[in-house]
Parts: sequence; C-alpha cells; structure tokens
Amino acid sequence: MIKSMTGYGRATSLIGMKKFTIEVRSLNSKQLDMNLRMPAVYKEKEMDLRKYLSKTIRRGKADISIYYESQGEDKKVLVNKPLIESYHEDFKAVANSIGQENVDYLSLMMRIPDIMKAEKEELDPEEWNAIFTLVKSATTKLNDYRVTEGNLIGKEFEERINTILSLADEVKEPLHARMKKIEDRIMNNLNDFIDLEKIDKNRFEQELIYFLEKLDVSEELQRLNSNCNYFLEILHDKESQGKKLGFIIQEIGREINTLGSKANDSDVQRVVVKMKDELEKIKEQILNIL
Repeated sequence: MIKSMTGYGRATSLIGMKKFTIEVRSLNSKQLDMNLRMPAVYKEKEMDLRKYLSKTIRRGKADISIYYESQGEDKKVLVNKPLIESYHEDFKAVANSIGQENVDYLSLMMRIPDIMKAEKEELDPEEWNAIFTLVKSATTKLNDYRVTEGNLIGKEFEERINTILSLADEVKEPLHARMKKIEDRIMNNLNDFIDLEKIDKNRFEQELIYFLEKLDVSEELQRLNSNCNYFLEILHDKESQGKKLGFIIQEIGREINTLGSKANDSDVQRVVVKMKDELEKIKEQILNIL
C-alpha cells in the first residue's frame, strides 16, 4: 500500500460556546515542513501538538489551521476606571487653566492606550482535550485521502512497471536477430577487403565472441527484470515507502539507459524509447509518494 503526500482533512465541532474548525492540508516535500496556525491561548500546547502531527503526517509540506467562531457573548472588555478618572482630572484642570469649556473629555480619553483591555482568556484543559480529539479526526481524514489517492497512483505504477517488463520480453527477439546481423556484417566487410581463406578462423571466432560480449545485454535485462519485480514488491508493502521506490526507479532507469547505449539496433532502440516513456511517467508521480 502506498500513500500520496497530497491530502486534505477537515473537522468541525461545537465545543462549549465556540464552533471550532480544524483544517489540515499537505503537499509533497522531501521532508516534513509544518506550518501551524492556532489562537494564542492554546500556544502552550503547541509543542505537544507538533509532536503528534509529526508522527501522523510524517512527510510533506503541511498547513494546519485551528480557529473558532464564538456562538455566545464575546470576550469581556474591562474599563480601567481609575485611569480614566485620573486623566479626567488632569484634562479638566488644563481646560480650566486655558479657559476652554464644554470639552468632550471621554472621547479624548477613549483613544488613550490601556483605557480598555480585553479580559485575558485562560486555557481550559477540558476544552483543549476536545480540540485535540478534533485534530485527530482531521488528520484521520487527511490520511484517508492520502490512501485513496495513493491507491490510484499505485495502480498506475503497477500497470507501467508491467508494461516495462513486457517490453523487456519483447526486446529479446530483436536482440537475438541483432547479433546475427552484426556477425553477418563483419563477415561481409571482411570478404570485401580480405580473402577469407587467409584468416585464422579460430582467432577470428575468438575476436568475434569478444566483440559480441561487449554488446551483450543479458545481464542488464536480468537486473531490469529483478528491479521491476522488487518495485512491485515494495509497492504492495504494508507501509508506504516513497523514498525506497524512488531509489529503485533510479536503478531501473540505469539499466534501461545501458540497454539503449548497447543496443546498436533501430528495432531495439524503439522498444527502449517506449520503456523510457513509461519510466518518465512514473518519475512524475514518484515524488508525491509518502
């Protein structure tokens, strides 16, 4: 089973007189890159929350938002009455000294900092436990999304790897014919320039075998087949292993490239191009696997 790094999860619930919404989004990234937004009153729980999210999300560029809408009275606002009274006495004394009357002292004082202060909100442990449960719900939905998308990608991977395996079998016949073509071409070229009766046949066969061994791709085909089957094995593993699948794809690519460089035949090259096309389509998606 594989998981995509792309996902989305959302959970809402009424907790007390607040309607909380938790949103979790993730995109592909080499490592875990987490951006957490939450109200200041819950900041003391941020480290615990990050530890949980790190274990749950694992990899990807993740954005987590925690916010709420009050369904009851807004936060209580406190008026600093002693400070207002002190400013009022001072303003009144100054106004009298310069002969100003009918001054709206209150509108002036309301602009002064610290005249009105919002009552500091304290963290409610029961409320936080309910919020944390809601976060778990949102991350569960995120991972369900990842599994669903991962299954679709996994089916595509399996189809393309099986296509590469089929092409590897398909290339065997033109490879065999290629060796006969090369041998005949060498013999014809020699016949044009040298009398074949004067050639040491044993030495010629040794040199021909040595030359053809350099063009032999049986080992590359064997490793290609082995790596493709290993890819399918990891693809169906219980845990999603995107990095390992990426490494295997690199090995498959090396074998296909070597096969192409040794091909020396147009029919073989056409099959190799088809293999590379399938491989590139896998590479486009492999970076999005958890």
